Amino acid sequence: MVILSVDYGDVRTGLAICDKLEMLASPVAVINEKYEPKLITAITDIVKTKKPELIVVGLPKNMDGSLGFRAEACTQFAEHLKEACGVETVMWDERLTSVIAHRQLQAAGKREKQHKTIVDAAAAVEILQSFIDSRKRK
Repeated sequence: MVILSVDYGDVRTGLAICDKLEMLASPVAVINEKYEPKLITAITDIVKTKKPELIVVGLPKNMDGSLGFRAEACTQFAEHLKEACGVETVMWDERLTSVIAHRQLQAAGKREKQHKTIVDAAAAVEILQSFIDSRKRK
């Protein structure tokens, strides 16, 4: 199943997608948009071309597993996205995905200045890879 993941942010939102066999998550885009309706329109355009059957939205839990204000905002965003594009959305724990993404970019030789423009897509890859790996284990 083709799955799209979203790392929703206040300024930038990263997107990643996996192949039909759910083997590998790959970055799609980083969208620089603060205004939610425009962001949802941009994601909906990508949904039309990539045709995912499921959208996974990162859920920013606190380290103790509790949900805070940001988690509520992401959940509401996921609902609005589902309404706009008609594709089922699920929430997935995104704890430490940005930290992992920064480390991977550093290991790949990317300078810190380059991280800002691509780290959100790398975090979306981490979210999606974690999700598809968990599906394989079940």
